[in-house]
Amino acid sequence: MRVTRLFAAAALALASTFAVADPAAEQAIRKTLQTLQLEVPIESVGASPLNGLYEVKLKGGRVLYASADGQFVMQGYLFQIQNGKPVNLTEKTERLAIAKTINAIPVADTVVYPAVGETKSHITVFTDTTCPYCHKLHAEVPELNRMGVEVRYVAFPRQGLKSAGDEQLQAVWCSKDRKAAMDKMVSGDTIKAPSCVNPVAKQFELGQSIGVSGTPAIVLENGQVIPGYQPAANVAKLALDAKG
Repeated sequence: MRVTRLFAAAALALASTFAVADPAAEQAIRKTLQTLQLEVPIESVGASPLNGLYEVKLKGGRVLYASADGQFVMQGYLFQIQNGKPVNLTEKTERLAIAKTINAIPVADTVVYPAVGETKSHITVFTDTTCPYCHKLHAEVPELNRMGVEVRYVAFPRQGLKSAGDEQLQAVWCSKDRKAAMDKMVSGDTIKAPSCVNPVAKQFELGQSIGVSGTPAIVLENGQVIPGYQPAANVAKLALDAKG
């Protein structure tokens, strides 16, 4: 069962109940989630800031919440009012985890467009060479580079593995000069490259694990995910703010 389907369910009943002690609560919650056959592994189960509610961290950074007995599982934002203002605790937790995941991608596994002069920040972009809005963003990459933002492309064939986009992305990643191959492919040229071991499938899976569902998806250094195209000036401001 896909995680996205799980999020639509508000409650899940179990045949038995468990004690509220931490080890028992974790066992109950893991048993519930096991029955759902999640495609994303559970990284940890721990207490949340709200008494009686447990925080379930999934691989990639997504967060679920569960009752101590495992009978209720939910997805949603947990807010805390601090100094009269709402603070989104869920978003803060997810961003930290996503930042750790994204910034751990080896730069050698990406297609890099370096900043001109000083590198003030970087963004990681899940892209598909068949995506029109990815083409639009790509045309503005030189502007981002001039503003000090390094762009790192990772692969996300939006129509799935074995699609035309997947084949194109693999050709880019298997080219000797990935940057030149990316430019040509986005321009509509056909490129040929020998088959090779490449990270396209792994990056596609990683994107799904952090909630990417379409392209382009821009991830800032702080883990904030920006879905869809935005003009270079907006992206640069967000990227530079995220650095600070």
